[in-house]
Amino acid sequence: MFLLFVAVGIAYLCLLKWYLLAMIGFIILFLVAFRWLGKQRKLIEEVLDFSEAVRHRDFTRRFVVRQPKSAEGRLFAAFNGINDVYKRISMDKEIQHQYLNKVLNMLDSAIIFYQEDTGKVMWINDAFKQLFQTPHIGNIRGLTKRHPELYEKTMHMKLGKQQMESVSLAIGKIKLLMHGSTFVTQEGTFRIVVYQNISEAIDETESRAWHKLLRVLTHEIMNSIAPISSLAETLHARLEQGYGEEDIADLKLGIYTIKRRSEGLLQFAKSYRLINKVDRPRFVDIQLKMLFESIYQLLEPTLLQKGINLDIILKDTRLVLHADVNLVEQALINLLLNAMEAVKDCVKPYISITGLKRDDHLIIKIQDNGRGMSSDIQEQIFTPFFTTKKSGSGVGLTLSKQIMLLHKGSLFVESEKGKGSTFSLQFVS
Repeated sequence: MFLLFVAVGIAYLCLLKWYLLAMIGFIILFLVAFRWLGKQRKLIEEVLDFSEAVRHRDFTRRFVVRQPKSAEGRLFAAFNGINDVYKRISMDKEIQHQYLNKVLNMLDSAIIFYQEDTGKVMWINDAFKQLFQTPHIGNIRGLTKRHPELYEKTMHMKLGKQQMESVSLAIGKIKLLMHGSTFVTQEGTFRIVVYQNISEAIDETESRAWHKLLRVLTHEIMNSIAPISSLAETLHARLEQGYGEEDIADLKLGIYTIKRRSEGLLQFAKSYRLINKVDRPRFVDIQLKMLFESIYQLLEPTLLQKGINLDIILKDTRLVLHADVNLVEQALINLLLNAMEAVKDCVKPYISITGLKRDDHLIIKIQDNGRGMSSDIQEQIFTPFFTTKKSGSGVGLTLSKQIMLLHKGSLFVESEKGKGSTFSLQFVS
């Protein structure tokens, strides 16, 4: 506005032919304009410097505000405010990064985070470095030099699903539980992969299972061999001393006893072979209604003879099970026979078999009002040859459990002493 006013004044002086004053005014106008343009250029340079600092995330610079009400003062104050905001955001992000970094480094699972398109590794945690003996990796393809097998399995893994793989490392062959997922940002597509070393857990579980199995095997074998050995020794001594007509009956009885116990031991060995002889399942679709009716027809005479009431509960008669019919029937019959044994002393013996759909699982429940089980017995019932029945082989529940594992399903038990038991077969639908 001032420059415009001076320019109008100079024009007016020229009209009045006061050329000297007009010249002086023109010089003043030039000097003022030059100074104003210098200030504008300086402000533009400050704005450019500030934008460059922002681009490089440098918020350490402070702008001196000499005249708070001037345009320069207001601009510099705004720059300082923006710097303060970005400093706080940067500090918060750094704190979050450090916190997340500490938490992830405390995990036992190995984690790698990389860009999917370029393979550039953004971050790995300490567990990854220790497990795979890789202190640094700039690109995921760098795994091809140290662990080519791991690289191949990482590249070909199915995202969003856990999978178990065996990988050879310097420490030997280990089993890994792998899980990967991707997410997209403005900077591209990223992938995060988690590796969990489950070899020790599997070894410990297998060791406990073997100890339990060996304990039962030892118990059963000793129960059969000890009487046989003792009786054979007694009979041998009798033969050495000589025997008369009256001893023949005792010898026959002793030999028969040895034969019977030997057959029991042989049957025990056959049961062990049976556990390991479950075939691969042949999957077909079958309606639960038909499956339940088939089993009921098979067991109906026994149920009527023993006065046991069996209810079939199936609200949705259209439910279809994708499974091996013969194997599932075998598992259900084993569980129903156990339930019939459990309710034999009840005043009103009752068993129910229920089919239902829950989320992505199809569940079959067998419930009874029998004697129930203690927590100690529940922990052992799926162990091969463990049984609480006098005439039981201890194979039925083990077979049922193995059948469910072949179907990638689960078999659970809920029981309370004196209040009955519920066995649940859970299939992934």
